[in-house]
Amino acid sequence: MNTPMPAIFIGHGSPMVTLSRNIYTEAWAEIGRTIPHPKAVLAVSAHWYISGSAVTTAASPRTIHDFGGFPKELHEVQYPAKGSPELAEQVKKRLSPLSVERDDSWGLDHGTWTVLRHLFPMADIPVIQLSIDRTKPPSFHYELGRRLTSLRDEGILVIGSGNIVHNLRAYLWENSSAQPFDWAVRFESRMREFMRTGEDASVIAYEALGEDALLSVPTPDHFLPLLYVLGLRKEGEQVSFPVEGFDGGSMSMLAVQVG
Repeated sequence: MNTPMPAIFIGHGSPMVTLSRNIYTEAWAEIGRTIPHPKAVLAVSAHWYISGSAVTTAASPRTIHDFGGFPKELHEVQYPAKGSPELAEQVKKRLSPLSVERDDSWGLDHGTWTVLRHLFPMADIPVIQLSIDRTKPPSFHYELGRRLTSLRDEGILVIGSGNIVHNLRAYLWENSSAQPFDWAVRFESRMREFMRTGEDASVIAYEALGEDALLSVPTPDHFLPLLYVLGLRKEGEQVSFPVEGFDGGSMSMLAVQVG
């Protein structure tokens, strides 16, 4: 029996990572070199956060520059990976009876392509995205991951892209290497411990951590992709943290790998 494909949550940070070579991007590149070569990628990005569930079906998804205030060079970056209408149909089927819309207008947003550009720089692996339904509770997103577990047995790499701690109001723009805030460290540490011990229910109920949670997850969009990846964990599997660190004091760059 083939070993299941890993599932990975990546703390993606600023869009500028696509133009950078640093400890984070080098670690992403190492992941791409060491995991089995996937047949396709299913990405769940913090930046496709809509009212409803949808999956991309375009054969050649566009590179979306969904940000402002960055250099022209960043806006010119393209990630010309093919899509996979076939995988999109598989995802729809496995999430049934949930209604999942086919979307051929969305493409690859920066939560996806800035990471994949380092993981798979040749852009030679088909990529689709699954939206995050902003109207649903955390448990809903975890359950969707559970329904997609069998994709791992078929060579599909599922990537969640966000940040476990993501507070832009507290972000130290002039000092990206600043020491992280105490509340950020405490929250990330609790999440790590819950994941190590298989306490997924405590990760889902992250808001129970009170003030630390309010500061670390002021909006759920960047946290929820983690729940899809945890939902993909098979019984007895451990998690690892192939990338660690904080950016700007209030953004966790932690990566979480299942399998």
